Amino acid sequence: MKNYIKHFNEIDINDVPEVGGKNASLGEMYQKLTLTGVQVPDGFATTSEAYWLFLKEGQLKESIFAEIAKLDKKDFSNLREVGSAIRTSIAKADFPQAIKSSLEKGYNVLVKKYGNQISLAVRSSATAEDLPNASFAGQQETYLNVKGFDELIAACHKCYASLFTDRAIKYREDNHFDQTKVALSIGVQLMVRSDLACSGVNFTLDPDTGFDKVVLVSSIWGLGENIVQGSVNPDEYFVYKPSLKNSIRQPIISRKLGSKEKTMIYDSSGSGTLNLDTKIEKQEIFVLTDAEVIKLAQWSMIIEEHYGRPMDIEWAKDGLTNELFIVQARPETVQSAKKDKLKISTYTLLEKGKEITRGMGLGNKISAGKARIIHSPLESDKLQPGEILITEKTDPDWDPILKKAAGIITDQGGRTSHAAIVAREVGAAAIVGTLNATKTIKDGQDITISCADGDTGVVYEGILKWDEKVVDTKSLKKPATQPMLILADPEQAFKLSFYPTAGVGLMRLEFVINNSIQIHPMALKHFDNLKDASAKTLIEKLTHHYPDKADYFVHKLAEGIATIAAAFYPKDVIVRTSDFKSNEYANLIGGKEFEPLESNPMIGFRGASRYYHPKYQEAFELECKAMKMVREDMGFNNVKIMIPFCRTLKEAEKVIDLMADYGLKRAENGLQLYMMTEIPNNVILAEEFAHFFDGFSIGSNDLTQLTLGVDRDSELLSDIFDANDPGVKKMIAMVIASAHKTNTKIGLCGQAPSDYPEFAQFLVEKGINSISFNPDALIDGIKNINMAEQSKISFGMAESSN
Repeated sequence: MKNYIKHFNEIDINDVPEVGGKNASLGEMYQKLTLTGVQVPDGFATTSEAYWLFLKEGQLKESIFAEIAKLDKKDFSNLREVGSAIRTSIAKADFPQAIKSSLEKGYNVLVKKYGNQISLAVRSSATAEDLPNASFAGQQETYLNVKGFDELIAACHKCYASLFTDRAIKYREDNHFDQTKVALSIGVQLMVRSDLACSGVNFTLDPDTGFDKVVLVSSIWGLGENIVQGSVNPDEYFVYKPSLKNSIRQPIISRKLGSKEKTMIYDSSGSGTLNLDTKIEKQEIFVLTDAEVIKLAQWSMIIEEHYGRPMDIEWAKDGLTNELFIVQARPETVQSAKKDKLKISTYTLLEKGKEITRGMGLGNKISAGKARIIHSPLESDKLQPGEILITEKTDPDWDPILKKAAGIITDQGGRTSHAAIVAREVGAAAIVGTLNATKTIKDGQDITISCADGDTGVVYEGILKWDEKVVDTKSLKKPATQPMLILADPEQAFKLSFYPTAGVGLMRLEFVINNSIQIHPMALKHFDNLKDASAKTLIEKLTHHYPDKADYFVHKLAEGIATIAAAFYPKDVIVRTSDFKSNEYANLIGGKEFEPLESNPMIGFRGASRYYHPKYQEAFELECKAMKMVREDMGFNNVKIMIPFCRTLKEAEKVIDLMADYGLKRAENGLQLYMMTEIPNNVILAEEFAHFFDGFSIGSNDLTQLTLGVDRDSELLSDIFDANDPGVKKMIAMVIASAHKTNTKIGLCGQAPSDYPEFAQFLVEKGINSISFNPDALIDGIKNINMAEQSKISFGMAESSN
C-alpha cells in the first residue's frame, strides 16, 4: 500500500512542495541540528499527495473550486459564506482508508519509541508545488493535546478543513496564490508538556527596527497559543549576539517582566485545553533562568546561521523533564524584507493632548482617526478605512480587518503577538498590551496614537498635529567633524543605530533612573530604615524579585546602558554619570529622606560634588558597579564615562580616586574618562583638567548660564540666554584651543549647531572634534557641518591664492 507520510528524519528543506514549509523546516532541524544540541520533538508529516487523494475520494475538488469561483475578489463581501460552504463539505467527506493506514503506521512508530501515553500536537502546513517559498504562516489551525489514534484522525480531518478558513482564503488572494494549486500537509509532533512549564517565541533580530545583533526571547507560563495569539503580555529578554559568540559572561542586555495574565493548560477531563488566570506570585517572577534564556538564544543563532536569514522561532519547555525544545521555525519576513534601511522617517508630535492610555508602541509612527471598538472579526463591517481599531486581542481571523485600519490598539499582547506582527507587516502604528484601551477609549472618539518615542506608545484625545520627515542618508556626505547623538532612552537605541553617526556623544542616565528604576538609590541602600511607609511599600512592589534592593538599581542601570552600548558597538558611547539636581532626586521614590532643601539647586548639590559626599557616596558606588558590569561582565568596552559639573581640580582628583577604588581605574581595560566642560573654571583651567581626563564635552546650556549669569529656566530672561553671545563663544573657543594644546578630544552637546548654521560654522572653524545632536536634529546638524566644512575649505583656498 502506498505510504502517505514521511518521518522527520526523512524530511529536509527540499521537501517543501511535499510537506509544506513548516514541516520541511521541522524535518531539516531534526535531521541536521540535533547534533549541535538543538532539541526538536520527533514526529512525521502527511504528504501533499495525501491531500489530493482526500479531495479525489471525497469528490471535493470541483465543488471547492466552484465555490472559490463565486468569491467576490474585490470587496470579499461573500468570503464568510464561501469559506463556510467549503469547510462544511470537507467535514462531511469520509476520511480515506489509505491515509488512515499511513497515519496509523506513523503513530505506532511514535508509540513504540515513546510509550502509549503520548500526546500530540497536530499542525497544518500549507504548500504549493510552484510556490516553494510560501510559508502561509498562521493561516491554518493547530490542535494540541491530541491523544489516541481516533483523536488523531479527527484532528487531521479538521486540519484539511482549515485550509479554507476565511483568513486563509483571503491570504492567498492577497498574495496572488492560485487557490487550485495549494495543498496541505499535516505535521504530527510529540507534544511538549509546556502546560506544566512554559513556552515562547524568539526572533533573531529586533522585530520592530530590524536591528540584527540581538535575539529577542519572549516567554509565558503554559502552552504557547497565548503568546502567539497575543492573549498575554510576556516576559522579554534581549540577548546580544556578539557576546554569545565571544562567550562574554553576561550576554543578556535587557529584561522586561511581563504580566503573563493567563496560563493555558491541558483539560484534565479529556482532550483540549483550558485558559486559566495565572497566580499572582507567578506573574511577578521571570519565567526563565538566565541560563535558559542564553541556551534559547544560542539555539536561535544556530538556526539562523543554518538557514542564512533572520528567523521567527517557537519554543516550549517540558515540565516533566525540564528540557527545552524548538517546536517551529520560519523565516522572519517583515524587517528582513526591507531593502533600504538608509531612509530615515522621523515623526514628531507638535502638540500634546490629554493622555488616555499607553502600552507597548510599535512602528515608530504617529497616526490619528476615529476609534472603533470591535470585539470580534464578525463585526468587521463596523471598521471604516482610516479608523483606528480598538480590541482586546487579535488572532489570524482578524487579518482581513487589520489591513484596513489606520492604527491598532489592543488590551493584551506583547511585541511577538499576532497584532504586533500584522501591524509591522502592513506598516501600521500600533499599541499593544494597554490592559484597558477598550474601557478607557470611547467608540467613535477622535484619537491620536504616537509610537514615535521608543517602545512606549501613547493614546491621546483628539486629532493632534505632527510632523513627518523622510531623509535618504545615502545622499548625506560624511563630514570630518564627527556627528554624534545625545541619547537618554534605551528603547530608541536600536532604531537610532541606523543613523549616520560616530556614536553617542552624551548618554544621559537620568532617563533610565527616572523611568526604569524610579527609586532613589539611597532608599534602596537603606531600605530597612526608611521612615516613609508608602515609599517602602512601593519599593517592595518594584523590587520584590531582588533580595538585595541595591542590586535592582545596579542591574536596571546596567541594562539601560548596555542596550545603548550594544546598539552602537564598536562606536563610542560616552555615558554621563547622574546629574539630577537635589530637587529632582527628591522626586524619586524614597528620595525626600535623603535630599537637602536648596534655594538654588541649579548651582547646588549636583554633579561631581555629590559623588564623594557622605550623603550620596554609597549611591555613586552603585553607579560605578553598573558601569563596571557593562564594561567587564557584558563586554562593552566602547563605553566611556563622563563626569558632570566638576568644579575644581581637587574635585576631579577626588572623584577619579574614588572611581578607582570602585574598580573603574582610568586606562585600565582601556577605560577613558571625560569631563563635561560647563563651568567657566573648566575653561580657564582646561590644560590642568586635561591631566585628569581623556576628553572634554562642552555642555553649552550650563556654560551659557554660568557665563552670562542667567538662570536657563527663567522665562523672564529667556531673551538674554543665548549660546551665540560673544562671551559664550569666546569661552568655547578658549577651551577648544586648550584641548588642542594638550591633545585632548573635545566635542559639544547642544541644539545650537543644528538650529544655527553660523554656530556650526564657528565650531568647525575652531576645530572641534565632534558635535552631538538630539536625534530629531541630527540630519540638519550634519547638513550644517558639511556647509561649514565646505566654507572652511573655500576660504582656505581663497586665502592661499592671495
